[in-house]
Amino acid sequence: QVQLVESGGGLVQAGGSLRLSCAASGSIFYINVMGWYRQAPGKQRELVVAISRDGTINYANSVKGRFTISRDNAKKTVSLQMNSLQPEDTAVYYCRVEAMRSYWGQGTQVIVSS
Repeated sequence: QVQLVESGGGLVQAGGSLRLSCAASGSIFYINVMGWYRQAPGKQRELVVAISRDGTINYANSVKGRFTISRDNAKKTVSLQMNSLQPEDTAVYYCRVEAMRSYWGQGTQVIVSS
């Protein structure tokens, strides 16, 4: 069984920063892609950023220059440093990893007040 445990969400004022972390555990050995998605109220879930095992990164245009993803293959963790947060970044953020199949975390709420 595979588990993804996320942490780091919360409430922050516009312009502030938060750091999200996600740790994979269980029967998961070779993780290809790790990433973060988000879903705002009334909107579809969207890709925020993904990082492949070789370090290739794909950022959504809306977060380029503000968010930074990093991963530790040995620890099976992925982190997301979010700076210059804006109210439009408010959403539930989900960790996703792709191995033999894809797995989702339970989500962590990020609220950015204006």
